Amino acid sequence: MLAFVLNLVWEIAQVSLYTIWAAADGMSVAWALLHCTLGDVIIALVMFALAGAVLWCADWPASRPWTGGAIVVIGTMAFTAWSEWYNVYRVGNWGYTASMPTVFGIGLSLLLQWLILPPVMVVAYRTLGSMLFGRYSTQSAIPTHDVTRIQP
Repeated sequence: MLAFVLNLVWEIAQVSLYTIWAAADGMSVAWALLHCTLGDVIIALVMFALAGAVLWCADWPASRPWTGGAIVVIGTMAFTAWSEWYNVYRVGNWGYTASMPTVFGIGLSLLLQWLILPPVMVVAYRTLGSMLFGRYSTQSAIPTHDVTRIQP
């Protein structure tokens, strides 16, 4: 649910950077927003699951947030870069307006989406996890390194 809400807000904020905003009617834009948001949710779910599989830990946002978060960010950004290149330049499913900043031809707003939203989801999980899943933890939402707990 969190991935849906965050990605929907992001899609609404960036829709004017795509040519569909000016070229389509309101219903087509709404459908594109829903379609893209659901795609983003699937991307997030797959990458969060992949991080869990690689780390052999389903609860990696609580136990290994930095490593799991890095896996998710790298995976989502790599997939997004490929998907944007393929859909914009190869098959022409969508296009950017002149106001879309790009990095190597890929929309910057998309790259920022996957650089920012996964860490926000991890922090939210760490913050809300105890309330949502009945766990009582003293972990902070943003992990820190405690040198007093290092074992020789």
